[in-house]
Amino acid sequence: MATRTDAPTRREQILKEAARLFAERGFHGVGVDEIGAAVGISGPGLYRHFPGKDAMLAELLVGISDSLLTGAKRRLAEADGAAGSAAGAGATGPEAVLDSLIEGHIDFALDDRPLITLHDRELDRLRDADRKMVRQLQRQYVELWVGVLREVYPALAEPAARSAVHSVFGLLNSTPHLGRPGRAVTAELLHRMARGAFAAVGEA
Repeated sequence: MATRTDAPTRREQILKEAARLFAERGFHGVGVDEIGAAVGISGPGLYRHFPGKDAMLAELLVGISDSLLTGAKRRLAEADGAAGSAAGAGATGPEAVLDSLIEGHIDFALDDRPLITLHDRELDRLRDADRKMVRQLQRQYVELWVGVLREVYPALAEPAARSAVHSVFGLLNSTPHLGRPGRAVTAELLHRMARGAFAAVGEA
């Protein structure tokens, strides 16, 4: 994710290049040799890290769903911890938590655009067990957002909150189709649009 500062491992380098190539040319349009060449190793050398392309795709799609959920849980835990201290009092209410969740998802949407394309195009290629795992992680992620959103807008019914969350995800995940006016400008715009969408539903 965007907050990582240490050097990526070879396995992570392979996954990053696989995601880029799969997003650009499709899963079946990319060979193992091409992925290997992108990270400076032979195609057969990749088999020391992954049994094949299917395993790479599964780790990419399950991995990002797990990463989003883990990051969101961490943000909530940090807010709970801050709320229990004198310094954090008043600074970690539901509004601030919602902003933090939006910021976390925007980081993903701007820094991992190939994974969004990959999810949209290739999710159905996963084995049933892996696809079910992705869906399970995504449901948990959505429900976490729903809970926070209903704290911000207590009168908002659960079905409406869930629909609003899915709609905002659609907005934030539109980044592969956007130009690149600058990361800060895009992040600010997406944040304002997300909060505006939630307010339009919650204050209706």
